Amino acid sequence: MAVTLADVARLAGVSPATVSRVINDSAKRVNEDLRERVLAAVAQLHYVPNAHAQHVARPRQAAVGVIVHDVSDPYFAEITRGLQRQAADHGRLLVICNSYREPERELAYVALLRAQQVHALILAGSGYHDDAFTDRLNGELAAYQHSGGRVAVIGRHRIVGSAVLPANQAGAHALGLRILGLGHRRVGVIAGPHLLTTTTDRLTGFRQAFADTGVPLPPARIVHADFTRDGGATAATALLDADPTLTALVALNDSMAVGALAALRDRGVRVPDDISVTGFDDMPIARDVTPALTTVRLPLVEMGERAMALALGDDQTPRSEPAPATITWRASCAPPTH
Repeated sequence: MAVTLADVARLAGVSPATVSRVINDSAKRVNEDLRERVLAAVAQLHYVPNAHAQHVARPRQAAVGVIVHDVSDPYFAEITRGLQRQAADHGRLLVICNSYREPERELAYVALLRAQQVHALILAGSGYHDDAFTDRLNGELAAYQHSGGRVAVIGRHRIVGSAVLPANQAGAHALGLRILGLGHRRVGVIAGPHLLTTTTDRLTGFRQAFADTGVPLPPARIVHADFTRDGGATAATALLDADPTLTALVALNDSMAVGALAALRDRGVRVPDDISVTGFDDMPIARDVTPALTTVRLPLVEMGERAMALALGDDQTPRSEPAPATITWRASCAPPTH
């Protein structure tokens, strides 16, 4: 027979309301003597609180809603590790929702998590170049904040809340200068979806490196694709079919770079002897592919930790924190041989 809250109250010699306040960590405090009696009774009876009842009693205390583009993507998996680590330190649970880069789905999840009265909301994916969507999302988030909710984002967004801002543009600019410094002039770029601010920022940084050195980067050498392994393979094939003389391929995330490596292997093209390949993010797989991938490293786990800290911190003044980018040089990139 299941132990009830009334059983705990009877053993502790207190009212059921007092037991509820202790178990749910109510703002209405209980003196220490009564608190110890309740906790002793809970331990003696092996009482397990009803999760639904706890949610009703303190709906904002337990959960943080997290919206990612796709948690199976290694980029978001690493960020989620950081979010979970920091959430655990604060005694919070995560409710993770995949938007699959669909703005309407993201908006629906925000509304759903608001209805669940989560303690905080974290948007861990890129912003969108969609003013109408952004205005609607801002309306939802502003109403959520007005009711006491907290908001943090990772990436460049035009929405309310604090932000962790990865140095996408600066990292791409630095990588472009390094590649050009090796002597590469015929470079193909595997870019992400047009709709995402992450794509824009990384592409802007890379283009700026070419502009700074006076090297042309024709539009035909830029192909947009999904931020996936298959997207990278398809884009690499298209770029090489259009110009077999390319000496380097720059993918704007590591998943696409891995796809590019696979496409080159299938064509019998050697990396880096015939063509160099670089990525962006420095996901764990980057060091394990053959050859190991030169890439721009972002502190992905730390970005998740910092976003959660912003969402749960005592100071809720909106602010931005930069996340630096550094180049990790590995075997996939070398000076051109032709």
